[in-house]
Amino acid sequence: MAEAHPDAVDAADVAGSSDRPDEERAPRRIAPLVVAAVAVVLAGLFVMLLTAHPSGNETAASPLIGNPAPAVAGVEADGSTFTLSRRKGSWVVLNFFTHDCIPCIREHPELIEFVDQQRALGVDGAEFYSIVRDSTREEVADFFAERGGDWPIVFDDRYEFVNGFGVALVPETWIIDPNGFVRRRYISEVTADGLSAVVQAMREGAP
Repeated sequence: MAEAHPDAVDAADVAGSSDRPDEERAPRRIAPLVVAAVAVVLAGLFVMLLTAHPSGNETAASPLIGNPAPAVAGVEADGSTFTLSRRKGSWVVLNFFTHDCIPCIREHPELIEFVDQQRALGVDGAEFYSIVRDSTREEVADFFAERGGDWPIVFDDRYEFVNGFGVALVPETWIIDPNGFVRRRYISEVTADGLSAVVQAMREGAP
């Protein structure tokens, strides 16, 4: 039997070696396409979240409902102290938010409209406050400069509001009556008309 020459190269080996560079280059060609596809999907999800219609005015139970609001305080944008208990005598609406929360961004035009509706009622209108958690003064200032809105902003630096009301996620909105009792908690985006209707019904004696 003839022995293979030491210098001979098997044809399969030659074919395999010629294929390897293409196999190694293939992942390099595919990887940018995968990254681009993922980027497109993520961008689409962001747009969908930003433009989706809110569920609107979804309430939730809380041990605070029907009881006095927590004795909490925060710092307003001008550095003055905001003490919730001093707002007795007025209907008070608190809205918890952060500057980069997508539902908060989506809800913001409704809050602007709600504040306008309440101001049109004069002294009978509810007072509205944004309670800021986990956003800096600069981030909040940029948020309002870009999207509008002109009402008191309270920074919850010591998490008194967050802990006192048990707020885990934002946005959340709370209604407090002139006697200082908590009347309603919303754990979803709110609408201006829905919120105004509820506050008016409560003014007229609804539970």
